Amino acid sequence: MPEVGGALVLDGPEGRHAVSVRRIGVGETVLLGDGAGTVVTAEATAVVGRDRLEARAVSVVVHPAPAPRVVVVQALPKGERGDLSVELLTEVGVDAVVPWSAARSVAVWKGEKASRGTEKWRTTAREAAKQSRRAFVPEVRALASTADVVALLRSTVAGGGTALVLHEAASLRMASLKPSTSGDVVLVVGPEGGIADDELAAFADAGALTARLGPSVLRTSTAGTVAAAVVLAAVGRWD
Repeated sequence: MPEVGGALVLDGPEGRHAVSVRRIGVGETVLLGDGAGTVVTAEATAVVGRDRLEARAVSVVVHPAPAPRVVVVQALPKGERGDLSVELLTEVGVDAVVPWSAARSVAVWKGEKASRGTEKWRTTAREAAKQSRRAFVPEVRALASTADVVALLRSTVAGGGTALVLHEAASLRMASLKPSTSGDVVLVVGPEGGIADDELAAFADAGALTARLGPSVLRTSTAGTVAAAVVLAAVGRWD
């Protein structure tokens, strides 16, 4: 862990961004984070070439891990909407995103495409975390099948958490929910074509509740962010 007064070096792609894109100069203040809770306020002391920034730590803050954790299971959207979803979820404050290959997902990730898609979402999360000055970069997990999601929901409920599935026909309203604060809150967001009946049945059997946000139907790329905002406020994460 960096110490106040200690020397820091930013090089590689991050150093290049700081020096060549941001054009940070000697004497300027920069915020540096490890994505796992530690944030350093530093003063630039030297610029070396086009990709190396040297600095001195002025203050070090270690943020506690947020609780309860909010996890969003995001059905694969089509096109670039997946990146938009991850960007918005990161900015709003979720702790983990699980890409889900739902039965009605238009987008299909298989083989190398699954690896590339997951890595792209992770890159998006890192960039969005820096932009929004988050102390923690949300985890983007490996592509999940419906069986994987069922297992996640079941373990969440067994651990004292809350499992929620967004559905426009649900009678339960998100605004009236009081999620548990003793375990994770997992939100499941379906694809453009909706969650299949057998998937809904499996999620309910795992202990998940179905809930709706409001009178309008949101796109899959934005519904998770709105729902996460409601949950983060309800559990006191936005106090």
